[in-house]
Amino acid sequence: MKSDEPQIYPLPPVLSIIVPMLNEIEQLPELMAHLLQWQRRGHEVLLIDGGSSDNSASVAKALGFKVFHSHCGRAIQMNAGAARAKGSALVFLHADTRMPLDADLQIIEALKKRSWGRFDIQLSGDRWMLRVIAFLMNLRSRISGIATGDQAIFIDRTTFFATGGFPEQPLLEDIEISKRLKRRGRPQCLQSRVTSSGRRWIAFGVWPTICLMWRIRWAYWRGTSADQLAKEYQ
Repeated sequence: MKSDEPQIYPLPPVLSIIVPMLNEIEQLPELMAHLLQWQRRGHEVLLIDGGSSDNSASVAKALGFKVFHSHCGRAIQMNAGAARAKGSALVFLHADTRMPLDADLQIIEALKKRSWGRFDIQLSGDRWMLRVIAFLMNLRSRISGIATGDQAIFIDRTTFFATGGFPEQPLLEDIEISKRLKRRGRPQCLQSRVTSSGRRWIAFGVWPTICLMWRIRWAYWRGTSADQLAKEYQ
């Protein structure tokens, strides 16, 4: 290269979409198709595998996605992804959650106003109670300023690292990081909805799951450790 020729450096992607995964082979085709659209728009997609035994990590890598490995644990995996991310904003997406088609534009606009945020949620499935649950989740989040991981939390990169990232605990890491982030300001609550799987609610029963989740949150608020609560959640 001649010395007088300008050097061109690639700009970092605006968003880094970080997806923790573990044994996702059954839903991998749908997940990969969903993530491909963001990758084609120039955003970075990072899959963080926590030790899958079903070959999902190698399949995702063969399809052209960046796959990294870490110890198992959603918070650990998301922190590992954030450490490797190059984007100016970080989006933490659960493997069974799908974002709206213009999610990237909405996130970019939202982060011009506040340093973090989340989407409203809807749960997949034909049970009418799932719509009620989603409504209450969104309402509770909007009032409390606490986001759940299923709502596709997005955070300005600088803010994420300034708050220390996700606490590496086995459960309720989304609640804990929300508390930390709230010290810097409330979230931008987007009314546009992500779609998350309602399979857990259906498999274990809607009312038993509601009771379990509220019991866990109440116990955590009262000071019970996340390690102890994780045993009950499993």
